[in-house]
Amino acid sequence: MIELRDATAADMAAILPIYNDAVVNTTAVFDYAPRSLEAQLAWFAAKQEQHLPVLLAIEGDAVLGFASYGPFRPWPAYRHTVENAIYIAPERRGQGIGKRLLPALFARAQAAGMHAMIAGITADNAASLRLHAQLAFREAGRLTEVGWKFERWLDLVFMEKRL
Repeated sequence: MIELRDATAADMAAILPIYNDAVVNTTAVFDYAPRSLEAQLAWFAAKQEQHLPVLLAIEGDAVLGFASYGPFRPWPAYRHTVENAIYIAPERRGQGIGKRLLPALFARAQAAGMHAMIAGITADNAASLRLHAQLAFREAGRLTEVGWKFERWLDLVFMEKRL
């Protein structure tokens, strides 16, 4: 049975391969180098310092995916808008885990007084675009050829949802 819970620092070693798979094998992350465990722990510490959630989907002892959000932009007028991030273990993609994680993330954002959530999704990531659309996000804009990865230019689609 899949359960959702808050991540702890002890979970960072389990989510690291999920994130690094996205870095190395997909265009979901506009990064080139896998993250070290030290960097993952620093990322988590920053989330905790800012009181930002990191939610896990787990089954038994296995971490199936994780989701979080962070500030959309650094200026004060954006303080009620956040940008989400969601990553699912490659062998568990397409099994409804994202449909469990994102609504739980919406609830956390609403409880924190957030008004809107943004998703920045690579235009070729059909699964993530579909997931977000199914959860009432709408396309708000498209930036063409703003990322370079795997020897090609990538477009970025911004989707938004009122919370």
